[in-house]
Amino acid sequence: MFVSDVSEEVLKKERSIAREFRKTSWWKRKCAEGRCYYCGAGFPAKELTMDHIVPVVRGGRSVKSNIVTACKECNNKKKYLLPIEWEEYLQKL
Repeated sequence: MFVSDVSEEVLKKERSIAREFRKTSWWKRKCAEGRCYYCGAGFPAKELTMDHIVPVVRGGRSVKSNIVTACKECNNKKKYLLPIEWEEYLQKL
């Protein structure tokens, strides 16, 4: 299991910001595009999840440049990894 160097307070703050992003038209447009950032497959908006490219537990922030749509399968496989650490993603590039 991965142990975070980020404080619980920072984690809560960043997760709160991410929840607010889910309510924005920006996020709704991203979901409407229907593409997983990692595998590139198309999905209905309801099936896409929010993922931080650099995970919050690894010091990532909840900012537009770090938030992408991901299918549930890719999001679950990536977990707390950076894209460069995720071998399956790298093979698809």
